[in-house]
Amino acid sequence: MNAKAAVVCALLCLTSLAGQADTALYTVVDGYKVDAETMKGFRAWRAAACDRCHGPNQEGLVGPSLLQSLKTLSKEEFVTTVTNGRLDKGMMRFAENPTVMNNIDQLYAYLKGRSDGAITKARVEEISK
Repeated sequence: MNAKAAVVCALLCLTSLAGQADTALYTVVDGYKVDAETMKGFRAWRAAACDRCHGPNQEGLVGPSLLQSLKTLSKEEFVTTVTNGRLDKGMMRFAENPTVMNNIDQLYAYLKGRSDGAITKARVEEISK
């Protein structure tokens, strides 16, 4: 995907909050350069070691592929799952993890960008200012 297509894809991936204007979830250039907020999501992913279960490319290991799950999982369902875990399926809860919980929106944006195909590499860099 070229840079222009990636930016168009990012702009099409909008989220609406009740009573608020639409805002882009993430901005990505060249498939792996992301905005500062999305970069926080990547850092939260790394700090929480989510790759141990979901794989270094989010394609799944003992946990499911997040590339597939985020295609149908709503943001609310994502937040609930990360916060409370799915203990019956082996997923721990992150409610007491400040790195994850303080960056839950950014983590969602990063993973949604990966699932949408706009972020083409699991390891990202921040867009230069």
